[in-house]
Amino acid sequence: MPHNTSSSENMPQLSVPNNHIQIGGRKSKLAVIQSEIVKEQIEHYHRNLTCSVLALSTLGDKIQNRPLYSFGGKSLWTKELEILLLEAVDEYPKLDLIVHSLKDMPTNLPDEFELGCILEREDPRDALIMKSGSSYKSLDDLPHGAVVGTSSIRRSAQLLKNYPHLRFQDVRGNIYTRLSKLDDPESPYECLILAAAGLIRLGLENRITACLDAPQMYHAVGQGALGVEIRRDDLVMQQVLSKLEHKASSLRCTAERSLMRVLEGGCSVPLGVSTKYNEETQELDFKGIIVSPNGEQYVEGEIKGTVRNKAEAEQIGEKLAEILVAKGGRDILKSINYEKINQRPSNGGNGTPDVSTI
Repeated sequence: MPHNTSSSENMPQLSVPNNHIQIGGRKSKLAVIQSEIVKEQIEHYHRNLTCSVLALSTLGDKIQNRPLYSFGGKSLWTKELEILLLEAVDEYPKLDLIVHSLKDMPTNLPDEFELGCILEREDPRDALIMKSGSSYKSLDDLPHGAVVGTSSIRRSAQLLKNYPHLRFQDVRGNIYTRLSKLDDPESPYECLILAAAGLIRLGLENRITACLDAPQMYHAVGQGALGVEIRRDDLVMQQVLSKLEHKASSLRCTAERSLMRVLEGGCSVPLGVSTKYNEETQELDFKGIIVSPNGEQYVEGEIKGTVRNKAEAEQIGEKLAEILVAKGGRDILKSINYEKINQRPSNGGNGTPDVSTI
């Protein structure tokens, strides 16, 4: 449901060509649901407008046998769609906006584009999903050598820090494919770690065994939020999307993205965050962690401060970056051999991370 409960009946109608907005997004079931969320909210707040959704397959959807970050990470999902923001191509129409999972968006967009708005955030935490019929209820319950399915270096690095006796194997595919792999009696997986938001949006909340909170697990920057990308300085789209912007979510995510921008982190960087925003006091409580891929080195930091706008959110993110760097965070990031991470073949099962498949 739209977060803004004010009536849309008396809102001034915007002048949009043909009263129509073309939305673009990825073709997965979850991505289409996310595009439909934006469509529903636009049509709720702007009753004179209609929206269409173009669901486009991208390179990342077609390649399922290698970890995402070995293909360039976040930029992977955006390039084909961004072309359509600029012009129509063959049978594909020109787009007015693109809906992204915010955690998949680069912190620095190409000069032609900007982040138009951030919608109200779903639960940003990671979720633990046990194999169907499992008696285990938490990570603490798992026996030595149990296999956790995750394709995220952030998750596996934190798990190795906290649970060095567990093993990790890559699991790719959409959420349904991953759950099917988990539940297969022949599969090695005892559990999966997935974003809670995706499971909730797909109506799969019943599969969540537990949600993981910091300090056990810091979530990804922007996780659980939807970001809408538009052409830079598109005043009409800015006005359309202004009704969809959720202030608390936007301030939290802006601070998180500012932290990552300073650290020059991509989705392959083992950076985790936790943010809480009090709308009454306007105080942001921001925690972050950087962990080496083997879980042996890490730095944590926390900062609290008044945040009333995006500029202040960016500043607090920069300050937390300074705290983490002063504690040695950049040294951890510089020491990571990404080529080795992308190529390393397998896990020997002795607590060493299967970094090729994180």
